[in-house]
Amino acid sequence: MNWFTSFEIPPASAPISHQSKILSMGSCFAKVVGSKLESCKFDVLTNPFGTIFHPTSLSQILNHAQFEDSIDESGILEREGLFFHYSAHSDLVGKSKAELNQKWNSKIKETHEYLSSGTHLILTFGTAWIYEHQDFGSVANCHKQPQKIFEKKLSSMQKMLLDLEITLGNISRSNPNLKFILTVSPVRHIKDGIPENQLSKSILCVLCHELEKKLESVSYFPAYEIMMDELRDYRFYKEDRIHPTAEAENYIWKRFSETYFLKETQIKISEIQKIQRELAHRPLNPQSGSHRKFLQNLRSKLEQMGTEFDFSKELEDTNQALERLINP
Repeated sequence: MNWFTSFEIPPASAPISHQSKILSMGSCFAKVVGSKLESCKFDVLTNPFGTIFHPTSLSQILNHAQFEDSIDESGILEREGLFFHYSAHSDLVGKSKAELNQKWNSKIKETHEYLSSGTHLILTFGTAWIYEHQDFGSVANCHKQPQKIFEKKLSSMQKMLLDLEITLGNISRSNPNLKFILTVSPVRHIKDGIPENQLSKSILCVLCHELEKKLESVSYFPAYEIMMDELRDYRFYKEDRIHPTAEAENYIWKRFSETYFLKETQIKISEIQKIQRELAHRPLNPQSGSHRKFLQNLRSKLEQMGTEFDFSKELEDTNQALERLINP
């Protein structure tokens, strides 16, 4: 009996390689993908404004980056001596308005550069539920402010579609080579309620489908569907029953790799991952001759791989470890 349901995902028409320049933004699953890309030595910028769950909030921050907008001071708030902005996650924080402004400008500049010269933009949508501030409007994060100043709404697919169609269209006109990869986060937003979460995810799936139909540069990767159908078992969720386990994330990453990486890129990733495992090795006796030989071999591999990838930090750490063995 077959206890596993699998489905085919066609290979991407615009694959990702180590020559690609990638921006990954959206829910916490965008960070998972970005972190794995970074560990495999891709040029990637991940969630420069922190975790952002809603498509409209993502659209707004992309607009700000595209047009290099200054910070909207009406969205700044203070909490416990720190300053935040309603358009960003609490990862973007300053000890003063001036520091927040400086960090905003730095992130805007960095994101604009990836939008202008990048090859792929990965957007991961988390929820169709959004909070409207009584004065500022829709927010990316409530920053633990009183609930009474917000109104929770379920966004219509048509509204989100219009927002993103305009935003992605503007970005495409500026950088016609940029490809968009859309995905719906497999993380469950059950605080909204189980039926409400399912409704939200369904709207997001339709949104991605419509954008893929309308824009030639858009493709859809079914991360949510993989979690729901191929991994439909609570053993693939962490104890909170909300977030996928590392095993589930690795499986979805494997399917992503098969979809967006050509064979030669997958071979390079395997070589990099092998070195990463060696770097994580902890010897039984750090002072032994066998460990010194292990480090010398590792250094040779890093020097060889360093001609193509940036292993400068890893090489420095390995040289320091060898130096400590020679001159304890």
